[in-house]
Amino acid sequence: MLNLAILIFRVALGLCFVVHGLGKLGIVGPGNLSGFTSWLKSLGLPRPALQARIAMLSELIGGALITVGFGTRIAAFFCFVAMAVAATIGHKGGGYLITNNPPGNEYALNLAVLMLVLILIGPGHYSLDYVLFSGR
Repeated sequence: MLNLAILIFRVALGLCFVVHGLGKLGIVGPGNLSGFTSWLKSLGLPRPALQARIAMLSELIGGALITVGFGTRIAAFFCFVAMAVAATIGHKGGGYLITNNPPGNEYALNLAVLMLVLILIGPGHYSLDYVLFSGR
């Protein structure tokens, strides 16, 4: 049952990151990469266009890899970094609750913690990592 739980955990989180990456491309939701870049610039981040692309790729590619369980711990690390930056810089001054104005870091912080959990527990048996690298 544990491996089934890890599969559900991994797929739900992976797809969540993919959707957010697609949002930064303007494929889902009202946002786009230009708007995200402008927001990062308004926060005073250096090289906002590069950082926007790195965040988008971390979410899109990292989320896809997490979903299928390939390179899971590495992908989770990159997603963790993206969410740690979002929680500490992107939502700075918003407190914890996402319903605050400005929105707090609740969502990003919890996703960062969940990525740490995935790094620690690994992808489980129902993953490409297990199939390809378990030595069986």
